Amino acid sequence: MPSRRRFLTDVFSGTVAGTATLAAFSSDGLVRILEASQAVASRSPDDVAQDETYWREIQQAFTLDRTIINLNNGGVCPSPRVVHEAFKRYLDITNQAPVYHMWQILEPNVETVRRRLAATFGCDAEEMAITRNASEALQIAQLGMDLKPGDEVLTTDQDYGRMLTTWEQRVRRDGIKLTKVSFPVPPPSMDFLLQMFERAITPRTRVIHFCHITNLTGQIFPVRDICRVARARGIKTIVDGAHAFAHFPYVGRELECDYYGTSLHKWLTAPVGTGFLYVRRENIAGLWPMQPAAASQANDIRKFEEVGTHPAANHNAIAEALVFLHGIGIERKAARLRYLKNRWARRLETVPGVRIHTPFDPAQSCGLANVGIPAVDCGKLGEHLWTKYKIIVVPIIRDDYKGLRVTPNVYTTLDEIDTFAQIVEDIAKKGTI
Repeated sequence: MPSRRRFLTDVFSGTVAGTATLAAFSSDGLVRILEASQAVASRSPDDVAQDETYWREIQQAFTLDRTIINLNNGGVCPSPRVVHEAFKRYLDITNQAPVYHMWQILEPNVETVRRRLAATFGCDAEEMAITRNASEALQIAQLGMDLKPGDEVLTTDQDYGRMLTTWEQRVRRDGIKLTKVSFPVPPPSMDFLLQMFERAITPRTRVIHFCHITNLTGQIFPVRDICRVARARGIKTIVDGAHAFAHFPYVGRELECDYYGTSLHKWLTAPVGTGFLYVRRENIAGLWPMQPAAASQANDIRKFEEVGTHPAANHNAIAEALVFLHGIGIERKAARLRYLKNRWARRLETVPGVRIHTPFDPAQSCGLANVGIPAVDCGKLGEHLWTKYKIIVVPIIRDDYKGLRVTPNVYTTLDEIDTFAQIVEDIAKKGTI
């Protein structure tokens, strides 16, 4: 096993992917995680996913309130200690003299974050803008595209509400047409999802907007196949990756989309108020920023970051979150998240009266899943879990299905998963709360 000195040498020589500054290692927590990961390096991700000794090290990297069971990490996730400490450190540096320390020292270092994020996502750094969340990233694409009255945008009725609202505003303001296709949960196959879009395309379709993985049930879409169909017809693609980045492995450039937006305070565990927008290089010049930028910036990805004075601490601490992610390894992380999902979902799928709205196929889901008990009011069930057991989940209430969205993360313990599953099982068997 390499020594700590050798590891830090590798960090600064660029051998270790996604590394940050020496200050990131002021706590021994990250070093312990890296050592634990090196110890299991020869084992498969699925094997490590079940190793509670390994994951205990990961759990100890967070400062949490263990009096609650937080199964809503898909909304916003706590940061590990090393990230939170970096965030606070950057705030302290900023406050010494913001006009100098923030603008002259910290702000220029966003370029380091840009390079490391781009390397992790899988694109050129000049195609990546740092944003405050997925909504901002996606709205830059949605509002910045030139569309004429009658031009059609194709999406689904299970895409994120804020993004649908954005398109609906363009319908009112610009006279475009918005078409929302529906699909069952879970769908029969990923081919079904591809064919669903193919059938819905018309001569007026200009944009296809869809989720990489839905926030409602955790359904993963065949992104590259959809994007290839669209590109062959001259249609632009916007992919909502809010729940995908740092959740499961993929390479951005291999998705072949035109625009991709995500939040980093979800699965990456970066500070709240961080995200990114990927814009395929050929599309940068033709996409208007939400806030005006100089004509000289027409081809510069940074024009999408022109939002006025904003804190540097949030986005600089992204670098530490990337170190934490790479310390675990995205394959191991995804395997653990699937293991946690399957632990409760496989148990509950055998219980009469329970419906799992998420497929178990690893190509179609990871750590986010949705469970419903048709005989029990979903909203009241979510409220009951919180008021009596301090378990946080998200009730999803739609006309076509109702269920609880469950999103554990790497710090979630088996005891917390089993507690949730046991309570839901008991309620399902009784048929009432």
